[in-house]
Amino acid sequence: MKNDMVTQKDLENFKNEIVKEIGELRKLLEQVTAMFNPPRQWLKSYEVRDLMGISGGTLQNMRNNGTLTYKKVGGLMYYR
Repeated sequence: MKNDMVTQKDLENFKNEIVKEIGELRKLLEQVTAMFNPPRQWLKSYEVRDLMGISGGTLQNMRNNGTLTYKKVGGLMYYR
């Protein structure tokens, strides 16, 4: 049996492969979940920010310039 040394670079490559695989599995899980859970018509601000990967300031700018349809209910903003 041959003794192979595992280097720091080997471990880094292995970690990167695992992270990539987890990302692909997450996307697949989101697709399957979407198939069985129809999307809601109105989303809260934090959901829109997470979905679009934007900051609160960017969301406010999109609201101000009319890019996104929204309604204010009480103190909460809901977006179409």
